[in-house]
Amino acid sequence: MQVLKFGGTSVGSPQRMREVAALIDNGEQKVVVLSAVSGTTNKLVALAGCLLRGDREEAQERLDALQSEYISFIEELLEDADSRKQGLTVLNGVLATLRDLFTQEFTPREEKVVLAQGELLSTQLFHLYLRSQDISSELLPALDFMRIDQYNEPELELIQSLLHETLERTAPADYFITQGYICLNADSEIDNLQRGGSDYTATLLGAAIQAEEVQIWTDIDGIHNNDPRVVDNTFPLRNASYREAAELAYFGAKILHPTCVIPAEQSGVPIRLKNTMAPDAPGTLISQQSSRRAIAAIAAKDNIAAIKIRSGRMFNAYGFLRRVFEVFEQFRTPIDMITTSEVAVSLTIDNLTYLEAIIGALEPFGEVEYQLDQTIVCIVGDRLHEQTGYTKKIFAAVEDVPLRMVSYGGSNNNISLLVHRSDKERVLQQLQAHLFSAVPANTI
Repeated sequence: MQVLKFGGTSVGSPQRMREVAALIDNGEQKVVVLSAVSGTTNKLVALAGCLLRGDREEAQERLDALQSEYISFIEELLEDADSRKQGLTVLNGVLATLRDLFTQEFTPREEKVVLAQGELLSTQLFHLYLRSQDISSELLPALDFMRIDQYNEPELELIQSLLHETLERTAPADYFITQGYICLNADSEIDNLQRGGSDYTATLLGAAIQAEEVQIWTDIDGIHNNDPRVVDNTFPLRNASYREAAELAYFGAKILHPTCVIPAEQSGVPIRLKNTMAPDAPGTLISQQSSRRAIAAIAAKDNIAAIKIRSGRMFNAYGFLRRVFEVFEQFRTPIDMITTSEVAVSLTIDNLTYLEAIIGALEPFGEVEYQLDQTIVCIVGDRLHEQTGYTKKIFAAVEDVPLRMVSYGGSNNNISLLVHRSDKERVLQQLQAHLFSAVPANTI
């Protein structure tokens, strides 16, 4: 069995939904994971924001607009009167859930209930469309089996057990439709896997059922070797290892959720990235097989803060770094890059929620300074630590750019550079020219 995930743009209109239905309908049993219709999650975020600040009048206006949009969506998607009636019943149920939240205290817990409605809508409407076309399908409610623990980490063994129970009590079908992104937390409350979490849902399900393959369908033809929005003549990679893909996703490649590679790698399930706008294109296969390129791709991650702690007490001391790291553990803030000298340590974070508190907690250790608006540029390849000559090309490409930090050796697959955000596009373009100018796309 395969697991296929379709993102918001892939189901972003009635016509797109029809195309997805035609794409999956080949008689081979599969689990289909859907995101919310493109734009819906942003609208639900805005609606929840109104309720959080107590502006129920604007929240009602946004809800009315959403209702009108989905009435039109249903009328275009579902052709027969009975299916349309069922579609409107689904919509009215979601609207009733949202309206109920207007009358009670609204907290971040209720906000997550609001955000879940996008996936609940898209999957139910898609299921109704399949049924209207006499295509065999059943709904698998994600809230019946998707679970995260008190640290917001998926509980794979529990997911596997609950998923098998759900499948056993569900009628046989060719296609099982489920929601991406949403789950229940350790308190059995509606929660989510964060933005892009539908990818994570797909690979968790793929690992749970030991799928033949997980396919993630978006509007891009696989992982590109650079950011096509700012760099000309990029090309998709045909193969990437789990480690290469994870590095690229974590450091800015938007096509993939950063953590979704983990369950696939652990279970040995390959991930194939496909383009719904060009379904015959090969896309990118992520598996044990690497790109076999010393330099495979480049990605960039914005909104980084660089923190430097300088202290004479570091000299010939032990335990200093442990105490520094404990500050970040206390505030549950991951560190991306780190470099050290005898008297200083520099590091970066991308979660700035507790930045001021972190700086305050670090000040007793010595002189602390930080810089905002930084970007990490990550150069990823196959076994970079064994290659020669490429560091020279990398530094030649950025010789006119101030480098705040350089990280090399922490991974076999990447070299990371920290630059000011204003230099990002120039760095990506110059790296492309130095590293890929002689690489024909058809050799990848």
